[in-house]
Amino acid sequence: MGEEGGGRSGGISRDLLKLKQQAMAYYQENDVPRKLEELLNSTFYLQPADVYGHLANYFSKLAKPPSICKIVGKTILDGLGLPTLQVEISCTIQNFPKYICSVAIPTHSEVVENALPEMVDADEAERQQAVSKAVRWINQFITEELWGLIPSNQAEVDRRLRIFFEHKVQADKDRKELERSQEEPVPMTLPVILPPPPPPPSKKKGQKAGRRDTLLEKPIFPPEPPEPVLHGSMAIGAVSLAVAKTSATLAGTPLYLTLALLKHDQEQPSTFSMPLLMGSVLSCGKSSPGKLHLMKEVMCIPSPGLTTKQGIELLLEIQKQVNRAMETLPPPKPETKKGHNGGKRSQPPITGRASHLGCLTINYDTIEQPLLLIQGICSNLGLELGVNFHLAINCAGHELMDYSKGKYEVMVGTYKSAAEMVELYVDLINKYPSIIALIDPFRKEDSEQWDSLYAAVASRCYLIAGAASRSVSRLLEDRNISLLKYHGLIIKHTNQTTMSDLVEITHLINGKKHLAVFGSTDSESSDDSLVDLVSVRNTIFLSFKRMLLPQRLRKLLSPWTPFSPQRL
Repeated sequence: MGEEGGGRSGGISRDLLKLKQQAMAYYQENDVPRKLEELLNSTFYLQPADVYGHLANYFSKLAKPPSICKIVGKTILDGLGLPTLQVEISCTIQNFPKYICSVAIPTHSEVVENALPEMVDADEAERQQAVSKAVRWINQFITEELWGLIPSNQAEVDRRLRIFFEHKVQADKDRKELERSQEEPVPMTLPVILPPPPPPPSKKKGQKAGRRDTLLEKPIFPPEPPEPVLHGSMAIGAVSLAVAKTSATLAGTPLYLTLALLKHDQEQPSTFSMPLLMGSVLSCGKSSPGKLHLMKEVMCIPSPGLTTKQGIELLLEIQKQVNRAMETLPPPKPETKKGHNGGKRSQPPITGRASHLGCLTINYDTIEQPLLLIQGICSNLGLELGVNFHLAINCAGHELMDYSKGKYEVMVGTYKSAAEMVELYVDLINKYPSIIALIDPFRKEDSEQWDSLYAAVASRCYLIAGAASRSVSRLLEDRNISLLKYHGLIIKHTNQTTMSDLVEITHLINGKKHLAVFGSTDSESSDDSLVDLVSVRNTIFLSFKRMLLPQRLRKLLSPWTPFSPQRL
């Protein structure tokens, strides 16, 4: 009986000794005894009023850094009421999960006004499919891919996101190849007999033999196919931005500072430069009810001598004056060339309606009318156009091309060849020197005309490629941003573009001495990270469409150093 009790107690003692040895090894491995001794000694000498608060502060510094434990994707509505993606991130902080922040990223889809119902339905279905797939990627795969990573390690986060996306791209290619291989073979068809070539044109009276007809114009190049966008790709860009915002939130610093440190290899710049604002004030594009199609956006650029707050107030006041002008008498009719006034018929009343661009779409009929409206507003406000603010025109050349005629339709019934468009822009800049930027004056395929216009106006006006440029991913893949002759290009954070990609494209743009214009998509979300993203690159212009939201205004009004390009 005694032997059994002694054996049991001996076994318990051995187990207890083994447990004590394991505890001692665990605490020594984590350097607990030494740190506790230092803490108790310092606490005794300091004798803080809140002893446990002092202990808590000390131990919080020893805790492991927060790590990602959960990423949630959700479908929300953007500023136009269309579906878009929101990403929420939670981190493990001192052994407990905690929600940190969320971001929303706009879709890449272009908003088309006055579209046919079937086109609108197809666009909505496409958008919904893209957002839904992005939500599935995040909730089913990306959380697992990034679990346990420290948010401040942006490079590793973006690397894993890039690898994940590459696998998805390859899986999509394999799926399409399998579908093509399973299709039924194409039945044999009879050979097509080509018609005989047309007879040579008859010589005009008096035309010498061998002389070519100088009236013949060069054929236009067909449009390049649009870049393929993989459904779900917006999850990559959204998660990358969300992780950057999480890092900033945990560090208690603004997001723009976190992104600037990422760009400058974790060395904080001594000063920050605020880019020039560029805001849309009216629209006379392809979807406008008037005859004029050339000016999809007339944009105002406040003088670099103004503070950010003054620039925003000026833009808001100009938009207010444009709205007020539509409620009163129309602006005076300009002197136009013969054939541009639509004949002797009475002109319809000039009206304006709100568009998705955040400004009024006005039914003007001539190129001069919107510019005269801006000049009239300047006179009413006591401002000088070209001094207090300048103008930029988004021509959206890719929307103006009529491929059946091979010409640009600048106004209803008025067509211009690519060469004639060069003359039109040069005349416009000569007549209105306050226009200092033209965005997408031509299609990307008309490289010869880009060269001609650059040679003619480069010293007086910026040429900016928006739709004529390529996506950030494609630019980084090709490593060539000088396919066209321009001063700069518009960069947008969409789809699979990560924060690391934005930093890399910045270095590429700077190396080519080009300008960067950071713009929002047509489907702008309510997220205020747009302003912070400007700090990733040496941005000259910040282009926004709709009225800025209050939180975005507060960020823009922060005390940054105004940027003043010498040529302005």
